[in-house]
Amino acid sequence: MTGSRDRRRSVVVTGAGRGIGEATARMFADAGYLVGAYDLKQCTWAEGDDRVVTGALDVTDPAAWESALGDFATRTGGGIDVLVNNAGTLYGTPFIDASYEQDALLVDVNVKGVLYGCRAAFPFLRKGTRPAVINVCSASAIYGQAEMATYSATKFAVRGITEALDLEWRPHGVHVSSVWPLYVGTEMLAGVETAGMKNLGVTLTEDDVAAEIVAVADKAGRRSSGLVGRLRDALTDSVHRPVGQQATAMYLASQVIPGRILKFTNKRLTS
Repeated sequence: MTGSRDRRRSVVVTGAGRGIGEATARMFADAGYLVGAYDLKQCTWAEGDDRVVTGALDVTDPAAWESALGDFATRTGGGIDVLVNNAGTLYGTPFIDASYEQDALLVDVNVKGVLYGCRAAFPFLRKGTRPAVINVCSASAIYGQAEMATYSATKFAVRGITEALDLEWRPHGVHVSSVWPLYVGTEMLAGVETAGMKNLGVTLTEDDVAAEIVAVADKAGRRSSGLVGRLRDALTDSVHRPVGQQATAMYLASQVIPGRILKFTNKRLTS
């Protein structure tokens, strides 16, 4: 009932109307969370499911963020435990074939949407239990992707936002991280065909990404006991979590190989 406090761990997922967002919201609900599922239009898939609170949210509108989070927090006693910034969009063409309007849309949704969500959510996260922000980034934040230049640029921005807020918010107990899939078989890629997609294939599913997001949320703020457990925590407590074998190999390689070799490898894979 509205106004009563729900004792379940809580999560807000944006872009939850379909694709990765819907899969993530469903998986959180199955894991026992109270889920706030938001998209530009009400998420019809969740109608009648008392595990899910739905609403319309334009992530490019700060007032809409504050309203949606405030309404959801009335169910939780004032706090929110997890925010998943998933809403995003892309185009996949040579840069010069796109338009100013397409560039602006990607920046508004993929960058401003994350910034506004983090800013609006912070007061609620501070009241949460083991609070976490999980930003859906991309392996295209490893090195700029041909035919996806603007999308790649927005994901580099998400990478920077994540790293900076992880440093700023850890003292407040808020864990900020990101997940990095490569190409995922969602409707968002329908009609998109780049050289990178042809060469590497579309191997990940929505559930692959959703499972990683839920795992990151469940681990946030937990600490193992004993020396071995603490060492394991230190080794696995990465701000960025690649999803799938391809993204993992690319991410780990980017940490150790020189930039000129990374550029050459990326060119071979994506052109």
